[in-house]
Amino acid sequence: MSILKTLRALALAAAALVAAVPAARAEVKEVRISKGYGILYLPLIVMEDQKLLEKQAEKAGLGPLKVTWLMLDGGNVINDAMMAGSLDFAGTGAPGFITLWAKAKGIPNVEVVGISGLSATALWMNTNSPNINSLKDFKAGDKIALPGIKTSLSAVVLQMMAAHEFGRENYAKLDPLTVSLPHPEALAALVGGKTEINAHFTSPPFSYLELKDPKVHRVANSVDVIGPITLDVTFAPKKFVDANPKVTQAFLDALDEADAFIAANKQAAAEIYVRNAKVKTSVEEILEMLNDKDTRFSTTPDGIMQFADFMHAAGSIKVKPKAWSDLFIPQLASRKGS
Repeated sequence: MSILKTLRALALAAAALVAAVPAARAEVKEVRISKGYGILYLPLIVMEDQKLLEKQAEKAGLGPLKVTWLMLDGGNVINDAMMAGSLDFAGTGAPGFITLWAKAKGIPNVEVVGISGLSATALWMNTNSPNINSLKDFKAGDKIALPGIKTSLSAVVLQMMAAHEFGRENYAKLDPLTVSLPHPEALAALVGGKTEINAHFTSPPFSYLELKDPKVHRVANSVDVIGPITLDVTFAPKKFVDANPKVTQAFLDALDEADAFIAANKQAAAEIYVRNAKVKTSVEEILEMLNDKDTRFSTTPDGIMQFADFMHAAGSIKVKPKAWSDLFIPQLASRKGS
């Protein structure tokens, strides 16, 4: 065989080999992320402000990544958006994520997976009614504002507190009094005192701002009942994570970077929050909240199984994870979560 024929044969063989190997699927060039109101979402707020995901994507060799941010509040709203395919990553209350994880478990193209823990803080029950001084004082006609009935973070934590106060079988005792309302609107309603809303179960900064009004006082603190556990997490569709492992890792790395930034630069983090907040606050007020011993930011989930165990016992989820790590991406398995 001549050299020319040999080269032609090699070229044809190489072409056939290339054709037989599927082309590597490129990862997405745009991601859509949701965040909510309040201090619990500070790592995502810092990530957006400092463009940390874009930075980590470039570092990972993904090239320019367009990041679109959405403001969504309440587990039901976020879950609906995720199922509709309009979200890639979401920050949400742990109960909302667990609800969706349990419903979608084992269903191809619908399953979701946790990416990280996000934050922990104290939820306060505040009221403008002088007759309410404990959870036992709530009566028919009282209205407790929270972001979403039954499945939102505030709603499930309130059920856990009710179970502690009235007995596990009465965990839903306060549910009929709850009204779905975004935190900023609930703050205005409680302080204004001109609506049926006379209580608000909420997180910082709203909890702090409400207590500046002399008509408002605190009834209960969630940490006193369930402890300082992770309240908010981030999650994504499993099919998105499987198809975009580098983008997913970049997201986790960006969150870790945001947490490190907050820990090392509380003043700057407070300034970023104030600059991006929908409710007017001062840097000094936010710093007070960041220095609260009950407020923590970490990508490692802590106490997530408390939610899963309670929700399964209450019947709100049918499928319970065997361990916290079942809920999250494998990258977190080596961490000391719970």
